[in-house]
Amino acid sequence: MNVNPLAGKPAEPSMLVNVPRLVTAYYAERPDPSIAAQRVAFGTSGHRGSAFDIAFNETHILAISQAICLYRRRENIDGPLFLGMDTHALSEPALASALEVLAANGVEVMIDRDRGYTPTPVVSHEILDYNRGRKSGLADGIVITPSHNPPEDGGFKYNPPHGGPADADVTAWIEQKANQLIAEELRGVVRVPFARALKAATTHRHDYIDSYVGDLGSVVDMEVIRGARLRIGVDPLGGAGVHYWGPVVERYGISVEVVNRAVDPTFRFMTVDWDGKIRMDCSSPYAMAGLISLRDRFDIAFANDTDHDRHGIVARSVGLMNPNHYLAVAVSYLFRERTRWRKDAAIGKTVVTSSIIDRVAAKLGRRLVEVPVGFKWFVDGLIDGSLGFGGEESAGASLLRIDGSVWTTDKDGIILGLLAAEITARTGRDPGELYGEITRELGAAVYERIDVPATAEQKEILKRLSPQEISAKTLAGEPILAVITNAPGNNSPIGGLKVASENGWFAVRPSGTEEVYKIYAESFRGQAHLQRIQEEARALIDKVFAAKGPHGQGSGV
Repeated sequence: MNVNPLAGKPAEPSMLVNVPRLVTAYYAERPDPSIAAQRVAFGTSGHRGSAFDIAFNETHILAISQAICLYRRRENIDGPLFLGMDTHALSEPALASALEVLAANGVEVMIDRDRGYTPTPVVSHEILDYNRGRKSGLADGIVITPSHNPPEDGGFKYNPPHGGPADADVTAWIEQKANQLIAEELRGVVRVPFARALKAATTHRHDYIDSYVGDLGSVVDMEVIRGARLRIGVDPLGGAGVHYWGPVVERYGISVEVVNRAVDPTFRFMTVDWDGKIRMDCSSPYAMAGLISLRDRFDIAFANDTDHDRHGIVARSVGLMNPNHYLAVAVSYLFRERTRWRKDAAIGKTVVTSSIIDRVAAKLGRRLVEVPVGFKWFVDGLIDGSLGFGGEESAGASLLRIDGSVWTTDKDGIILGLLAAEITARTGRDPGELYGEITRELGAAVYERIDVPATAEQKEILKRLSPQEISAKTLAGEPILAVITNAPGNNSPIGGLKVASENGWFAVRPSGTEEVYKIYAESFRGQAHLQRIQEEARALIDKVFAAKGPHGQGSGV
């Protein structure tokens, strides 16, 4: 990874997005449906893109919103739709476009009481809270966010009545219908002017903050945090949860210092990420340089990305924690302390999350459920309580309430931050110190993800790999124990390949948005062993490409 010289430093004025020009592009540019990059494309986190690239424009949002209305009709979903947005510049105009269509279609829509910002987990919480005990008239939701992506990006995702990310069959249907509407020049879209949509009888103001904040004590032990008198630092990174912390402090009496309360669509207050871009990535030491520099001021500190579904934990003992390390600490703590959870409640992780969690699960005597990448795979288990916790290596997780019932079925960075405070309060040690204890007993893992250039043909080859195509018997000097293309936890395709030995593993997956494939690798035998795993992984994949013929062979891959 070539780190930009500006990484970790304050953003320079020349880097800031021109917001008026961006919003003009949102309304002025029209996508060409014959160009793939300008079509609606739902990935694991909805449709994303920039208005500058004609990938996130009014036309897209009108079409997607109408497609969602048609999907609701098709599935008889006729309860309220909870509509939230983050602080990206394109989120506000996208919300206006969506509301124009939703109101024209007679959808009961719940917007923030003050037309403010709403984190992703809050929308999930409200959907589940409304649907509890109901069999009909179910609610669903839309969150307008590109997550931690740069300021010029926009994002739009749909959460059905289970409250979590929509399954692939749902997003495929919405995507196909939206692209059809665009190709037909939006003739099938109905809308009303924004002023009328705001005043429509079907548009309701909802107190998201009070509902969510008032319920936090059911998932995190706020009394323990208050009793310990911890000094807690929080950086919302200019995101959707910035106005939630005042009510949290007022209701629970905990000591929280919000180190930055600014909301600015240019995100000029950020330090630059590794590649020289502004990105609100709370797992990046470069984007998190500001909070890391303040770590000695607090007993525990944390930040969230722009829609607050991810977390970044800053422990006084170690600084910014690797997401895998904190997930291991959270699992170790929760499955000892949450005695009201089901005795058979399992631990959920994705196939590219650290194997230190496997070792923690074995020590706890808990079943491990390993699923493909994507939080949607944890939804059913969190709803029925068969999963106590579900976590991803990309710093996203959620957990059950203290009584063992569902909290959210989407990632919740707010409660993972507060959980770090609970852990520190109850144990008297911060999560960094506790991870040190875990490694002394179970081994220290070295983990890294690298991106490798790949053509579209090569990415397709990786998607269709079978274990039989891998002839290697050893990995970095150890016998290969498993070669999988389906996740052990649910037998669903992982969209790539994973190879494991006793003390290391690698997984390869094609990127859905870039001309690269990703190698995730981990070793319990140190950095040199990890590097050997990575080298052998690349050689193995090159061999696969070569065997597939000239179109699959990667020059320099």
